[in-house]
Amino acid sequence: MNQACGAGPQDRNAVRTAGSDNRGCAPVWGGLRNKWKEVEYDHTREEHQDFYRKLQSQPGEGHLSGAGGPLGNSEVGSFADGENFASIYETVRGADVFVVQSTCPFEKDGRLHTVNDSLMELLIMIDALRRASAGRITAVVPYFGYARQDRKTKPRDPISAKLVANILTRAGADRVLTMDLHANQIQGFFDIPVDNLLGSPIFVNEFIRKFAAVQDETMVVSPDVGSVARARAFAQKLGMPLAIVDKRRQKANSSEVMNIIGDVTDKHVILLDDMVDTGGSLCHAAKALVDIGKAKSVTACATHGLLSGPAIQRIADSVIDEVVFLDTIPPKAGVAACEKIRYISVAHMFAEAISHIYEETSVSRLFS
Repeated sequence: MNQACGAGPQDRNAVRTAGSDNRGCAPVWGGLRNKWKEVEYDHTREEHQDFYRKLQSQPGEGHLSGAGGPLGNSEVGSFADGENFASIYETVRGADVFVVQSTCPFEKDGRLHTVNDSLMELLIMIDALRRASAGRITAVVPYFGYARQDRKTKPRDPISAKLVANILTRAGADRVLTMDLHANQIQGFFDIPVDNLLGSPIFVNEFIRKFAAVQDETMVVSPDVGSVARARAFAQKLGMPLAIVDKRRQKANSSEVMNIIGDVTDKHVILLDDMVDTGGSLCHAAKALVDIGKAKSVTACATHGLLSGPAIQRIADSVIDEVVFLDTIPPKAGVAACEKIRYISVAHMFAEAISHIYEETSVSRLFS
């Protein structure tokens, strides 16, 4: 498939793709493509920029761009008062557009931008593309923010995940491509097609190799009751038994481990979760597995590494041997100093999904 700029409805062999600017997230659809060679990135930034560069240059048949075509020519920025703007510098009329943007916090120009900044950039770009008569707009959101607010837990609570789904649809998105939503029912919040890719196949391939010699001594552990279904499916793919950490959450972003369901004595343990925010739940679960369960070692993995507040230091000080994340969220500045944290690229999976969506072929095999 040739990824060319200016692809319209008469040229179905070309695809438009949103890319990244120099801040490590991906707010723009290919703007600043000429700055790839001009901007110097630090180590952690460079690792995450690979996600978007690889997205443009996946080799082989069926991927986004075997020839490594350029990103679309556009720009996203902000005015002095903080308002965001988007500018598109070439025609997108009738084009199939993929806007890549994780709705997560990011750092730019020495300032921390919030989830809301990422979301507004995405919405403004989608609106600009819709008003420019783009043929179809797919929001590629590797990490979908606000996903944890998917239900009312007490009176007068908002359901913010539904609100964000409504806003994206209203802005003009025709389709959403994401990975490991916090709750599967969020797909039903949208009135447009949603493809929710799974990160578990990447972890399965990783841990089959890592624990091949000690597979009989390795277990998968769910860090809480709510993640049991995800951990059970993961354990089945690895051919390993399952254990559960039973905890009681006292308040937001804190938890207390109560007991362990299952025997992890002298076992190598793989803790699986969909995201790590402050790291409290993960580190407390790991400590309980070692102190109470007498586990031999603990390795953790999660799709989304938010790593808010003291998360990096908590992981560094914990009993966990290694934490593996997928690069759906750019690494924080302090990640490079923590030897226990490692990232795996998901660019190849998103590139293949984008290719299938563009060619209007099935993406269901990517969900297994």
